[in-house]
Amino acid sequence: MSFRDEVYEYAEEPLNRQIMMDLLKEYNRPNDKINELVKKGELITIKKGLYMTGPKLKIARPEPFLVANHLWGPSYVSLDAALSYWGLIPEKVYEISSMTNKTSKYYQTPIGRFSYFRAPLPYYSFGIKRVQLTPKQAVLIASPEKAICDKIIHTSGILLRSQHQALEYLVEDLRIDEEMLRKLDLSAISSWIEDAPKKASLSMLVKTISGL
Repeated sequence: MSFRDEVYEYAEEPLNRQIMMDLLKEYNRPNDKINELVKKGELITIKKGLYMTGPKLKIARPEPFLVANHLWGPSYVSLDAALSYWGLIPEKVYEISSMTNKTSKYYQTPIGRFSYFRAPLPYYSFGIKRVQLTPKQAVLIASPEKAICDKIIHTSGILLRSQHQALEYLVEDLRIDEEMLRKLDLSAISSWIEDAPKKASLSMLVKTISGL
């Protein structure tokens, strides 16, 4: 049986070392086989001990958001990547940023850049959604509300002191449409403020959107 046939059922998920060792259990030197598969383009090394199927196999591969969840965890996709996913900002995102309750990390991989920023507990655990991207791929991503809060909290120099400043930041800097802001769940944001960094800025965020 070819590697393509063996890996087919796992193709839409990042392949950790345990999966790879199981797939290559018939080989005396599985690490050599992994190197061979990488050279042939049938396998991509995301980082040491984490792989995905390569373009030469021409089968479904894990989405970048799912790779982000596995690359460093626990984590969930947030910031510009989540804002773009929910259609809140118009820009195409070339780096996938996530929040984690562990230390911050950055990875440059063959499939793109991934960054991770630490958020304290219990704030970290709020507003995380499980989204089904394909029948086999479910990812953890910030809700629209959490993505905006994370953006404010983790953007250096952003302190929202007035409604005018907050609206300018949301509409002019981030280019979020006012109609989309009106649809946000402000009760959810309000419930997070007590445990969040930049409490005053998030309170001003809620006050500003409430006045739209």
